[in-house]
Amino acid sequence: MVSNQGGEGDTQMKIKVVVHKAEEGGYWAEVPAIPGCATEGDTFEELLKNLHEAVEGCLSVDVKDITSAGTDQIVEIAI
Repeated sequence: MVSNQGGEGDTQMKIKVVVHKAEEGGYWAEVPAIPGCATEGDTFEELLKNLHEAVEGCLSVDVKDITSAGTDQIVEIAI
């Protein structure tokens, strides 16, 4: 589930992830709202860091492949 909770001007998106303990140690996680988005980490803190990077990577779009008309704008937002 993806939700944007917060007050006016809040640009953080909240995404639910499923965290698993890895058999060999450490953790791995998957993001059900973003098919194919998963990562791992030796510690829970490393997993959280890697999750931020994985979600950002899964949601990124290569802007050079986008065509736009003269009146269109390309805007970058923070999640």
